[in-house]
This record gives sequence, structure tokens and C-alpha cells, in this order.
Amino acid sequence: MALSAVLGGHNLTADKIETSAQVTVVKQEAGFAITQIHLTLNATIPGATEEQFQAAAAEAKANCPVSKVLNAEITLEATLNS
Repeated sequence: MALSAVLGGHNLTADKIETSAQVTVVKQEAGFAITQIHLTLNATIPGATEEQFQAAAAEAKANCPVSKVLNAEITLEATLNS
């Protein structure tokens, strides 16, 4: 995700960003395909409100170039740590 860039645009800097991805691969007639990706994001961002964080995470998800290339359902669970 492009979260660091989005945060920078809002004058926020993360102390820590951890993201994991659970990828679903399905065998189809033409071979295998990635059909779903579930991202789990945990971040520590001093001075960020929950609303700012969720908006930044959603913006990063929507504009991520990798996400745009994949023809897969991508979901995001984002947690702001205190």
C-alpha cells in the first residue's frame, strides 16, 4: 500500500506500519488466479486520529498501483495503535 505517501500528504509520519496479506489463489480453466486479498494493517502514527488514519488507509488502498493491476477483491482491516 502507498500509505506512507498518503500520510506524508497529510503531514503525518508513522512510527511503525505492519501489513500482512492473506491471498486466495483459485485454480481456473486457464490456470491459477488470485481472486481475493485481505490486508491486515497495524500502524502507530503519533498525532493521528482514528478518522484521519482510516481515511488515509482507504485512500492508499484505492490508489495503490499494485491493487489496480490485480483483478481481485481486496479488503482491508486497519488498526491504529496507541
